[in-house]
Amino acid sequence: MFELHDLTALEQLDRLRRGEISPRELVDHYLERIERLDGGLGAFVTVTAESARARADALAAPDSGVSPALALWGLPSADKDLVDRAGVPTGYGSRAFADFVPEMSDELVDALDAAGAISLGKTATPEFGMPSYTEPLAGRPARNPYDTGLGAGGSSGGAAVAVASGLLPVAPGSDGGGSVRIPAAATGLVGLKPSRGRIPASPGFTNLAGLAVAGPLARTVADAALLLDAMIGDARLDYATAAPSWDGGAYLNAAVRGEGRFQLGMTTSSPWETAYEIRVSPEALAALVIARDQLAAIGHGLEEFALEPEEGYASAFTTIWQGGAAAIPIEGAQLEQVEPLTSWLVQTGRRLGARELGSALSWLTRYERRVIRQLGRYDAVLTPALAMTPRPLGWYDAEDAMHNFAQQVQYTPFTSFVNVAGLPAIALPVHVTETGLPMGVQLIGRPGREDVLLALGAQLERRLGWDRRHPPQWRA
Repeated sequence: MFELHDLTALEQLDRLRRGEISPRELVDHYLERIERLDGGLGAFVTVTAESARARADALAAPDSGVSPALALWGLPSADKDLVDRAGVPTGYGSRAFADFVPEMSDELVDALDAAGAISLGKTATPEFGMPSYTEPLAGRPARNPYDTGLGAGGSSGGAAVAVASGLLPVAPGSDGGGSVRIPAAATGLVGLKPSRGRIPASPGFTNLAGLAVAGPLARTVADAALLLDAMIGDARLDYATAAPSWDGGAYLNAAVRGEGRFQLGMTTSSPWETAYEIRVSPEALAALVIARDQLAAIGHGLEEFALEPEEGYASAFTTIWQGGAAAIPIEGAQLEQVEPLTSWLVQTGRRLGARELGSALSWLTRYERRVIRQLGRYDAVLTPALAMTPRPLGWYDAEDAMHNFAQQVQYTPFTSFVNVAGLPAIALPVHVTETGLPMGVQLIGRPGREDVLLALGAQLERRLGWDRRHPPQWRA
């Protein structure tokens, strides 16, 4: 039976603008699904049903003064629980902030509101967004909708679960070391990390030393591009005709056209491998081979290469991650409420001196230039998205923080260096394992070339049809 959530976000917008459905009908549809299904999924930490319905009614009111041509007019979404929305509890995934209610909204929230989106609440995140999995002690774990005994990745795990399960059409996440791409790959979604500075970043302590940038999670490449345009604030949509049209510079245009032939690189090397044992699973390699073969069949040039070994990467990145955690405003008794990983990062970071932090930052700045030089020979670079299949709930060490950190590196060895270099990257769900789990690949672009990544993603999507792949809860 056909349901509203079977439509892509673009199709839902088209029906809204045609008047075939109302914002209130669409909001009610998703709120009903959240109430019925999220108890077994853990996508949301807060549901703001009353305010969502009120906003839907206000947007559709004849005297609202709000144009239905807004990029996301009437489309449900949600805020990651690292992002402040005035008057809505924001816990940052931590027991230490269980009662915090911000008085002001972050810039990204304002941008999405201005685009006409309707927030249905807050999606789950691990404590302060630090880990690459979403199993906070402050709340429920975000369960992978393809197998609820597995995790959904992180730190945008709740957002990914919501979109993959049909609880939202699209959702924003944030990515400081892979936190959009990791859950996208684990739950069969498209997840895009934009270039540094492209989108308003969360201010203050959740930005992790400036590595984090917000990015879209969606089922299709075009839906991800739609949300990207809205997050930037550049979308100009014209729904006067049956088919939407876009300004030539909009990212949605690149995704819809899906044009171009490019020279691509491919690598399975990671800057972490000088400090940790990195093993790429057969499932991850199978996804890589599928993407490689499909891209070659389309007509793209492809060359395998290895990243130059970087002995100092692990030390410098860990120092900066700890230095970012040191800024988290927790003191005294609050430190006893945080999780062992957070405590280790915060307390180790606060013992660092200015010389150590400056040295690590200087090293990573030089590394950024080296990475851009190596990858700049290609229009985009193909890597695995993850080194392993989605991890079981409870797999990460809950007590030994250093072991926990090592586990995260070994699961996600291909994402953090992209943040250091400030490059755009997209996770694409190209493969399904024999046990029915999604496996993704990552494409890394040149600075500012999200359009190339979206075009490549659209070409792969047309050939592989992942937009029609859904977890068991989809039909519930």
